[in-house]
Amino acid sequence: METRGGNTNSSEDYLDEYQSFAFHPYNVLLMLTLFGLGALFLALSLSFVYTRVQNGLPPIQLPPIFLANTLILMASSWMMIRAKQAYLADNTVAYQRALIWTILLSIVFMAAQAIGWRELFRQEIFINSDNSASYLYVISGLHFAHVIAGLPFLIGFLITAYRRMQEPVSVLVYFSDPEKRLKLRLLTIYWHFLDGLWIYLVLFFFVNALLQ
Repeated sequence: METRGGNTNSSEDYLDEYQSFAFHPYNVLLMLTLFGLGALFLALSLSFVYTRVQNGLPPIQLPPIFLANTLILMASSWMMIRAKQAYLADNTVAYQRALIWTILLSIVFMAAQAIGWRELFRQEIFINSDNSASYLYVISGLHFAHVIAGLPFLIGFLITAYRRMQEPVSVLVYFSDPEKRLKLRLLTIYWHFLDGLWIYLVLFFFVNALLQ
């Protein structure tokens, strides 16, 4: 009886660990990371404005593909929402499909970003052209790097889903795993953050381009 009681308490503690989302170490670590990234990009934005004003630098016209990239990243973020919804609904096919679309759209985003940089090259705007161009490449490059950083986690989720969703029992175990639910929630938050950050950056540079 004592052993059974001990196992029950251990199981309840395990569930409570992941249900206490706000204070879970994974969540605290993610929030600190996102806060640091937000502060970094804000500091770079302010430095860009200061440098441009002090040196009287001309505005940089972003290629139109940067706007198209916003729609692509928003679609990727929406598919993450669909993946989370499918997970909570125990919908295996929809969950796997949403993860695949999220990965594909992220790859398309990165390819389009490379095309955008190529357009800047055609305009003879290089990273060493002036300080404004340097900030543009650094800021967009940092965002690009963080999209790449999120891809292995997405791919890992997809591989695990295919490996562990072979039989009804394994599917049930997968969907009832509180740790998987927590990590998917954190990854969704991270992806939404990248989406919101990109929208901010595009609006920031387009507004600056209007200020002659």
